Amino acid sequence: MSLTRIQLLSVPVTDQDRARDFYVNTLGFELLADTQMGPDQRWVQVGAPGAQTSLTLVTWFETMPAGSLRGLVIESDDLEADIKALADRGVTVSDVQAAPWGQFVTCEDPDGNGLILQATAGA
Repeated sequence: MSLTRIQLLSVPVTDQDRARDFYVNTLGFELLADTQMGPDQRWVQVGAPGAQTSLTLVTWFETMPAGSLRGLVIESDDLEADIKALADRGVTVSDVQAAPWGQFVTCEDPDGNGLILQATAGA
């Protein structure tokens, strides 16, 4: 097999503008694309700066209701600073949890999709 990487992950949302604003303005992701795909669909793609994998904020998959995504893990180089920045931007973040591999917190996007921010020990 010649599989090399995960390129894209679809995140189910109800409102692409609201989700785009959260991922770009609150999480600090880059807006990679915001393109009309036809009369009723839009391609909105965001990604963490420098990351190979990006997210598309989708509204058109009936089998993926908004808020149904769980366990999207986002690595942080400074978890404490990111927690403070998110709290300052109105995001409710869980208490820091320690694990043998590092530390993590959980939070949600505006639709309730579950995000995990982690700092891997030794990374």
